[in-house]
Amino acid sequence: MQKFTLHKGLVAPMDRANVDTDAIIPKQFLKSIKKTGFGPNLFDEWRYLDKGEPGVPESQRKPNPDFVLNLPRYKGASILLARKNFGCGSSREHAPWAIDQYGFRAILAPSFADIFFNNCFKNGLLPIVLPESVIDGLFNEVAAFPGFELTIDLDRQVVVKAQGEEIPFEVNAFRKYCLINGFDDIGLTLRHADKIRAYEAQRLATKPWLAHTL
Repeated sequence: MQKFTLHKGLVAPMDRANVDTDAIIPKQFLKSIKKTGFGPNLFDEWRYLDKGEPGVPESQRKPNPDFVLNLPRYKGASILLARKNFGCGSSREHAPWAIDQYGFRAILAPSFADIFFNNCFKNGLLPIVLPESVIDGLFNEVAAFPGFELTIDLDRQVVVKAQGEEIPFEVNAFRKYCLINGFDDIGLTLRHADKIRAYEAQRLATKPWLAHTL
């Protein structure tokens, strides 16, 4: 999993409340469990005018020119600004996969659905909860200033504006540790690889019949 320490990026606004996981990545794309290739289908039903199907190249699609992520000013955005209850609906890990593979590294919102919130941390995304009044102000600034960027300092737990103003945020200490070090659940386990190998060798030495297969 990619480490998250300090990130500076262009901000794209998703000015809709209650964005659910089916809007983030529609159900027809859930057939694959490869964890790759979902970025082109992020917000598929909003982003394109034609119906998306797995395996159809992005070059053959009809982009919706009015959708926010298709506007030239937000090309290359890596920080998503959202409204309340982002990621609600069905539980699907494909949602953070699609957001990450599109190129976003963090999401700022007043609130998130619990399962989506947890899945973000497990997949290298940083979901940041900020007061609704602060989010409102950021939406206004993004609209007013093309090229609006923010810097996210996870170690110090602050979002920094271009002029230096800092917005503090809270994050669970264990989740922060995992993001900073790039540990997903497998990575956490592999920290103890030497102990695991030693245990397996010792078990095989004392119970050699366990190595036999039918």
